[in-house]
Amino acid sequence: MVRTHGLTHIPLAVQDPERSLKFYTEVFGVREYFRDENQIQVQGPGPYDVIAFEKAASAAGIVGGISHFGFRLTKAADIDLAVAEVERAGGRILRRGEFSPGFPFAYVSDPYGYEIEIWFE
Repeated sequence: MVRTHGLTHIPLAVQDPERSLKFYTEVFGVREYFRDENQIQVQGPGPYDVIAFEKAASAAGIVGGISHFGFRLTKAADIDLAVAEVERAGGRILRRGEFSPGFPFAYVSDPYGYEIEIWFE
């Protein structure tokens, strides 16, 4: 077995990297650390997480084999805050509920329609 730090990055095709940067900064607190004419890369919220917002208008929001990606909350009580932040930043709530009592989830979409699961367990 190869030892890794886990899944460390995901590239998202977007029309406007600045718009994605704004959404993910406001909702999840990511921090920009690299940019060029075709992309903006951000770190966080986890210590090894990287999201690359790659300028590719024709592919923006098109889902391939990945249906969604997720962010795990540190406190179950933060689910309402997470939903409010998504809406305030221009995202949409797709569905929400509980896996079991005390284990809430919400599926949301970013401004380009990428589905994000926010949950606690």
